Amino acid sequence: MTSTITEHIQITPGVCGGKPRIAGHRIRVQDVVVWHEEMGLSPQQIVAEHPTITLADVYAALAYYHDHVDEIRAQMVTGEALAASLRSEFPSKVQQKLRIQRGET
Repeated sequence: MTSTITEHIQITPGVCGGKPRIAGHRIRVQDVVVWHEEMGLSPQQIVAEHPTITLADVYAALAYYHDHVDEIRAQMVTGEALAASLRSEFPSKVQQKLRIQRGET
């Protein structure tokens, strides 16, 4: 018998960096966590904004997260560090143009 969570959550090497995601989608568990815990969206609001997923998908993602908190949080921290590194290495050309237009250097 397949558990409910494994019906809704997939981990596929090469898809979304091998991070757990909603089955058949590129919406990662950590995306759902951010929307729910950091942005304060309810599961119903998440489904309203992403109508290709179901309420069961959202609850499965949250259940998976709570079963793997340390792993998901570590992935999020690693991703944030990579993003910060890339931002410092490759500054935004748009931000540079805006600073020039405002007379900032």
